[in-house]
Amino acid sequence: MAQKQEEDDKVRLDKWLWAARFYKTRALAKAAIESGKVHCRGERCKPGKEPRMGDEFVLRTGFDERTVVVKALSVVRRGAPEAQALYEETEQSIARREQAAALRKAGALGVSTDGRPTKKQRRQLHQLHDSAG
Repeated sequence: MAQKQEEDDKVRLDKWLWAARFYKTRALAKAAIESGKVHCRGERCKPGKEPRMGDEFVLRTGFDERTVVVKALSVVRRGAPEAQALYEETEQSIARREQAAALRKAGALGVSTDGRPTKKQRRQLHQLHDSAG
């Protein structure tokens, strides 16, 4: 039992992110870390970094950026309720994500158009594409 506890104390960051269900596979977690989407204390991390309880990580996935604090360590991927017990998202992070989602839903960040192009506009677009290609 002591060896199992010792193994849980030493866990790679990519494995922990996978076990906490931030990424579907360890390969995706490793790729995200290597591409600079995971930061600890404002610095990029390496996949082999050993997270400790109380560490704060900033994770960027898609449009969202989460700030999470490590509450527990695990090398085993389990159900979502158990995975959510491994970390705690900060209040500021939750507020930022909800605000960004509301802006996206309102269309403030996207391209606004007047709807579908008319037949004349479509012909002009096709002519433009044909002349460029």
